[in-house]
Parts: sequence; structure tokens; C-alpha cells
Amino acid sequence: MSRTPLLAITQGDPAGIGPEIIAKAFRDAPERMQGCFVVGDVATLRRAAQLLQGPGRCALPVAVIAAAQDALQVPPRCVPVLPLPSLPGPLPFGLVQAEAGRAAAACVQWAARAALRRQIDGLVTAPLHKEALHLAGVDFPGHTELLQAEAAAHAGVPIAQMPVRMMLANESLRTVLVSIHVSLRDAIDAVTSANVLETLHITHAALERSLGRAPRIAVAGLNPHAGEAGHMGREEIEQIAPAVAAARAQGMDVTGPEAPDTVFMRARSAPGKVGEFDVVVAMYHDQGLIPVKYLGLEQGVNVTLGLPLVRTSPDHGTAFDIAGQGVADAASLIEAVKTAQHLVAV
Repeated sequence: MSRTPLLAITQGDPAGIGPEIIAKAFRDAPERMQGCFVVGDVATLRRAAQLLQGPGRCALPVAVIAAAQDALQVPPRCVPVLPLPSLPGPLPFGLVQAEAGRAAAACVQWAARAALRRQIDGLVTAPLHKEALHLAGVDFPGHTELLQAEAAAHAGVPIAQMPVRMMLANESLRTVLVSIHVSLRDAIDAVTSANVLETLHITHAALERSLGRAPRIAVAGLNPHAGEAGHMGREEIEQIAPAVAAARAQGMDVTGPEAPDTVFMRARSAPGKVGEFDVVVAMYHDQGLIPVKYLGLEQGVNVTLGLPLVRTSPDHGTAFDIAGQGVADAASLIEAVKTAQHLVAV
């Protein structure tokens, strides 16, 4: 893509670190942030910009824009904000609040609808708080499910016909999850041949586009040692292996089920070493996210696969314990912007 991608960055929960890391990204990576703008509250972003002031530091200006395209005219190291009229002003830091959850959801909904209408190229979502969403009456456990609902409504189909998956990635490792924000009990029940095969279809299609070739996919087992031939559980034999066989019959490069305690190390790339696989499909949330997060929160990027839009996010939460102190790290947000720009371009 020769033109500059136009990306909306949602402010996230205003009581958390979202506005601060957004301001830091515009200050520290001005070239990378070209074409980006914030969907949020102007006063909240100005408060975040003030957190960055100190001896020898210039104030970071915040510019109000009337339309997404106006962001392309804003100079570097200036934060363009498209204000939503329904949002509250700055809220107390570090508290779970219904108003904060409502504001975060409103920003995501605006950006998703703009992306679905092709008014912008994609969105990057700053962290929101799931309990605040619940208090606000938003009936979704997180960004992924909220975006899935918006995409399904736009397409005029039931949510079940808009399957999505969560991928967490850094320079060393990618993982995709069969289930997302559910209990471990429900996650085990979600390990069915249909769900695993659907995950493989979504993963293959998304990475084939971004890599420019067929991805090498490993599938982790659910049980220790991938079930040890049925001695430690039969999910691998009865559910996972049939899905892998079906995917291979359809031409996908899929291996598994593999022992989950070693497959992530086999897939990991390092300087001078290319991983054995391009991605690992994990059976549940923590199985897939712990390995990537262990490699460094500052590098991880969350990508939603299966949506008819580009959405990425940094790999951390609202961090209420440090909100308002000016010490949050913006590296993961900058990586999320970089990833979104790449996905728009492919």
C-alpha cells in the first residue's frame, strides 16, 4: 500500500494506562504513528499528555480533529483526537467504574463501525477492563467478542456465523486459541473436532495472507504429553487428531497433536534459528498466552483473526496499579500499530 494507512486507536479504559501509552507512542515513535488518530475524550488525552511532562521535556500537544482523514494533516509528536460526544471527562485513576467501561466500549464500537464501512483501514485497541464493561451493562467479556458482534451485525448474520479467533504474537512466537474468555471447564468442553478444525481454517487463511505462503501449523494437545496414547485423556484421539487429519486432507500444513510442554519451544524463533512452526494452535487461553507473555509483554501483539477488518492491540491490561504515574511502557502499543499497518498493506 503506497498511501498511509488510516488507523483508529481507541482510548481504552480512561482509568487505566491506555491514554498514557497512546500519548507516549505519539511522542516516542512519530514516524510510526503517522496516519493514526485517537477515538476518545480530549480532556482525558490531555491529562495523559501532561503525565509525560518533566524537566527538559516539552509539552505534548493534543489536536482536536473533526474527521478521521484530518489525522493525516496533524504534525508529528501531536496527538490527534476525534472526540465522541457521549464520553465522560477524565475519571479517577485505578478504579473499576461503569462510566469507564461504557466509554471504552463506545470507542471500540465507533472504530469498528468505521472500519467495517471502510472509512478507516483498521483499529488498534488500548486496554479496557472487563469488570468495568460488565458494570456498564456491556454483555461481552472483552474486545474480541464485542468486535465479533459488531462484524456480525454489519454483515446481517448471527454471531455464530462470524467465527473469530485470538492470536498473540511477537517476533519469536505466534499462538492462536481454540477458545478465548471462558472458564477452564468450558474450555475443555470446547475442544471438539469442529472447533479445532474451524480454528485451523481461520489460522491458515489469515497467516497465508500475512506471510505470503502456506503457514506451518502445530496443534498442541490438551492433556499432558498429548494424552500419552489415551492414558492421560482421550481428547487427542477422539477430537484433535481427526481435525488435524481433516485439515491435512484439505491441503494445510498441520502437525499434531503435539505435547504442549515442548511444542512452543519447537515453534520459537531466535537469532540464527528459525522455529519449526509458524504458529501453534493452543487448546485454551492460558496454554497459548503464557508462552508468548513469558517472552516479553513489551513485544506481544494481540490480533483478532476472522474479522472483515484489521484489529490489533497491545499485550497488557489496564494496569490500574500504575495508572496515572507516567511509568507505563508504550512498546507493545507501538508494535500493535506496526502489525496493523502490515496487515493493512498485505
